[in-house]
Amino acid sequence: MTLTQRQEKILERIVKEHIRSASPVSSKFLCEKYDFGISPATMRIEMQRLADQGYLYQPHTSAGRIPTDKGYRFFVDKLLKKGYRDFVEEKKKKIIEEVREEMKNSIKLVQAASRVIAENSTNLGMSYLLEEDIFWKEGWKDVLSKPEFQEMETTSDFIRMIEEFEKHIKDILPENYQETRVYIGRENPLSRSNEFSIITAGFICPELGCRGILAILGPKRMNYNRNISLINFLTHFLYQG
Repeated sequence: MTLTQRQEKILERIVKEHIRSASPVSSKFLCEKYDFGISPATMRIEMQRLADQGYLYQPHTSAGRIPTDKGYRFFVDKLLKKGYRDFVEEKKKKIIEEVREEMKNSIKLVQAASRVIAENSTNLGMSYLLEEDIFWKEGWKDVLSKPEFQEMETTSDFIRMIEEFEKHIKDILPENYQETRVYIGRENPLSRSNEFSIITAGFICPELGCRGILAILGPKRMNYNRNISLINFLTHFLYQG
């Protein structure tokens, strides 16, 4: 069933608010913060319809809803379709300076790329150099401080997923590996990854004659707008030099 324009806007707001707060989003909160022109009762009906179609679910006995994988996928596909602009010029300049300073050799390059990904996404930044078969990871402290990792089991699953990602990276990449891909929850072609998302894109650096992969790994509740923009900006910069 196709979503109405109003339902699309409600779903988009719920995804954004959950990303921001890490908490379920209630109908009362939406009506108070946004001008949808409907009553809380009508909002509850619309949210229930979204839940019935698999875009939202209600955790435990909470009055609010959070996005499902399907809800996140709808949100991300709209971002990919309409474009995304979440990077201010000041950040771009700083990233360019930081990466360009380390473009002396391919190893320093992947180290710098991982670092700026981690710093700007607050998730785990990973770079992989195909020629050397080397991975570099940054951002453990930030990503593991997120609310999702209060449970030890979640942390263990995340670490195992990363290990599996490293082991099978060449198998799971699409033929056009330079295309930006977003894997959400159960979409991930890895085990123990239901609660996480991965954003990947291949890069080519003609200046150094090397190829590799950039990735952001973290909870499903990540800032997709910012993170997709970041990955695309970096791959474009490395190619252009």
